[in-house]
Amino acid sequence: MSEAAWVISLLDGSRDRAQVIAAAGDRGIPEQVTDRVLTLLAAGGALDDYPAGLYRALPMEQRRLLAPEMAASSLAHGDGDGGARTLARRRAAHVRLHGGGRLGRCMASLLATSGIGWVVSADAEQEESAVTPPHPDLVVLTGTPVPELTSMLMRDRIPHLAVSASEAIGVVGPLVVPGQSACLRCLNLSRTDRDPAWPLILAQLTGRQADPPACDAALVAAVAALATTQALSFIDRPARTGPVTNGTLELVLPAWQWRRRTWPPHRDCACARSSPG
Repeated sequence: MSEAAWVISLLDGSRDRAQVIAAAGDRGIPEQVTDRVLTLLAAGGALDDYPAGLYRALPMEQRRLLAPEMAASSLAHGDGDGGARTLARRRAAHVRLHGGGRLGRCMASLLATSGIGWVVSADAEQEESAVTPPHPDLVVLTGTPVPELTSMLMRDRIPHLAVSASEAIGVVGPLVVPGQSACLRCLNLSRTDRDPAWPLILAQLTGRQADPPACDAALVAAVAALATTQALSFIDRPARTGPVTNGTLELVLPAWQWRRRTWPPHRDCACARSSPG
């Protein structure tokens, strides 16, 4: 490996300028060579100065396990810090899952593997209270949301993502950011506009699960993967809107293509008066 290539290999976000020069010196690379490489990279706009301490705070084993997540995040967001900024957000994040089942368990595993610091099932409230923040950054609702729960989330202004997989249909969304986007009641009002029988259907669905559910392992995996992607996108960049803001992504078997449906704030819903646009 050339001296320049070795210097570049040290630029993983874990060292500041002085530490890069020192590490290169340990390999016998003169300081002026390292300084020249850094100067040329900076002049070309290829360097992003980022606090190295944040990356070094990750335990070595966690750095190794999360290396693919960090690399993917860095490429996806165009960050020059190797994904350290994104991983710091994820490590501090608290995601609570309501609904459980295979879909909830699959999402919990994916979220934890992706670096989310606290992934908690609503069934573990007592254990959770001692180790997690009082309010989650995001709540994931799997299955048919319970109206009392969604009302509480709106009242407490807690972002929540609806996810379901049943009857050979997978649905991801909407992602509700109270005061900024359409809520779940907006969707029900819009569906009622199109089908006056929808409230009756919804009442029959709430609190009930098909036995057995018409949802195979592949559909669970597909829905969990896409829902986790949307959840991580919100955690990583909460100010950025995505496809499940004022919308849902839906997959109907045996088709293989996801389609997006738009659900704007409904004129008869109270949330519409506090949402932009």
